[in-house]
Amino acid sequence: MSEAQTATSQTLNFQAEVKQLLHLMIHSLYSNREIFLRELVSNASDACDKLRFEALDNGALYENDSELKIRIGFDAEAKTITIADNGIGMSRDEAIAHLGTIAKSGTREFFGKLTGDQQKDANLIGQFGVGFYSAFLVADRVTVLTRRAGLPAGEGVKWECSMAGDEAGAYTVEQIDKPGRGTEITLHLREGQDDLLSSWKLKSLIRKYSDHIVQPIVMKKEEWNEEQSKQVPTDEDETVNQASALWSRSKNDITDDEYKAFYKHVAHDFDEPLAWTHSRVEGRHEYTNLLYVPKNAPFDLWDRNARHGIKLYVKRVFIMDDAEKLMPTYLRFIRGVVDSADLPLNVSREILQESKDIDTIRAGCTKKVLTMLESLANSEDEADKEKYAIFWKAFGKVLKEGVGEDFANKEKIAGLLRFASTQLDSADEVASLADYIGRMKEGQDKIYYVTAETFNAAKNSPHLEVFRKKGIEVLLLSDRVDEWVTGNLSEFDGKPLVSVAKGGLDLGALEDEAEKKEAEKAADEFKDLLDRMKASLGERVKDVKVTLRLTDSPACLVADEHDLGMNLARILKAAGQEAPVSKPILEINPSHPAVLRLQYEDKNFDDWAAVLFDQALLAEGGTLDDPATFVKRINQLMMAMSGN
Repeated sequence: MSEAQTATSQTLNFQAEVKQLLHLMIHSLYSNREIFLRELVSNASDACDKLRFEALDNGALYENDSELKIRIGFDAEAKTITIADNGIGMSRDEAIAHLGTIAKSGTREFFGKLTGDQQKDANLIGQFGVGFYSAFLVADRVTVLTRRAGLPAGEGVKWECSMAGDEAGAYTVEQIDKPGRGTEITLHLREGQDDLLSSWKLKSLIRKYSDHIVQPIVMKKEEWNEEQSKQVPTDEDETVNQASALWSRSKNDITDDEYKAFYKHVAHDFDEPLAWTHSRVEGRHEYTNLLYVPKNAPFDLWDRNARHGIKLYVKRVFIMDDAEKLMPTYLRFIRGVVDSADLPLNVSREILQESKDIDTIRAGCTKKVLTMLESLANSEDEADKEKYAIFWKAFGKVLKEGVGEDFANKEKIAGLLRFASTQLDSADEVASLADYIGRMKEGQDKIYYVTAETFNAAKNSPHLEVFRKKGIEVLLLSDRVDEWVTGNLSEFDGKPLVSVAKGGLDLGALEDEAEKKEAEKAADEFKDLLDRMKASLGERVKDVKVTLRLTDSPACLVADEHDLGMNLARILKAAGQEAPVSKPILEINPSHPAVLRLQYEDKNFDDWAAVLFDQALLAEGGTLDDPATFVKRINQLMMAMSGN
């Protein structure tokens, strides 16, 4: 951070990411310039909520002014719009941190996804959250006057930034006197924004985007002046918005547009929500919840320690905006509010950790969300099916975590899961476990799956050969989290889940007697070969067996029934975790020419056995410990076969 400093003033440069975001935002979001007011009013509302919460323990923070409100005004001659609140305010350090920094995980990934296509980038920028910076959509200079509640009047802060000319990207911070706490933001409008300088226009934007804000948004009342032949402001205030908690109103009184507008406020999201559920629970525990599923995944979705978005209220008094205890980790993408009638107003994070009331609310909210997702997933309506497909693409991998985290709802979550399968042979995850069971062949009593590091590795796995021959569907699992799912989900609807890469494969009624007899006969015929191969491969294998699971490949590797799967072992190793040491079983195809040749091979037997093992390891998705020797063996065998 470069800086030039005087006794009271400091000039600082924006983070490089902020400069980049501002440039992209001004060009990509300009057609949605109206959102600047929504974003700034939302921030002002949050500041008021935070003051009310901190004042629960320290009433002096109100400074004899407990009527929280947001004031909006304009000056047509100076071409400015002002948004002011008497909320918590900011100290000097907070102003620099909040206004000059994007402190979000996923920042680098966000910029990497930008395409240069303004329409696509607009969605990404909105998804990332524009907040305060949306001011620069309509202003080329922004002045912020702020003082944190509880600090003396002399510790006010003036923050100013111009995005015009040579000064673009730098801002100044200086200490000022500010008698009243809170924040006042003045937008010095750029050319072409004069239509915003009217009471009617600003009021219409407030009613369109911010009607649900809990605090009153006030403006000066206007009256018609005959002499001037125009509306002129008076000294009287009027409240422009409804200023009532939207979630406390009856569902029948709330329009879809109001629900969507509230989502954008509560989630600070640019896009509309995918779905929502709103309910009031009465009885031993009384609370209201309004919970939303976003359309897009936030950039910190994979940061399990990030604070996430359920706002907790008690009797409509804001308590905290990231009450992670209200939603299990696998539903960390859910946004919304919970308003309890039972919790104490001075509830803290520590109290939430132990509260039985919170456990009840959490269980109730979780069921509401899962039921909402079920109704989308199982709907006959094409629009709902499309919504679920969008949801699954954005959040499916996270939902899968719930199979092992939420025992009480395991079956419900399992019913919501979607997988790729050999039925379509595409990477699209559209097959549910219920769909799979509905398509089972007569006599089939198991759900078969294969796990691999990539979709293509799963789709082309040699373990599938007998299943493809018999037309038996197999789920193709290539997400790392799928190992977690199959490790925690042993059955669904009474049907066990079975890996096709485990030894002792039993196709039950799908195997005919002739096949079983053929397998027994082959095991006898190839007994000497199996013993020789096992001796040759030594410590690399647990056993060598004949298999009928292969039709095209000469050999494959399987894990013993109770051993760790080879894909899971690789995942653990890549994550730096110790995996239990278990050797694979090599299964050979007795009808393959390479295996038949090996029966009569003496001179190069060890090389052929090693090549068969290494090929099977590669086909299974593994990596060779010594690739150079593998290549050397292949070359030697090719030379020997050509007679050189």
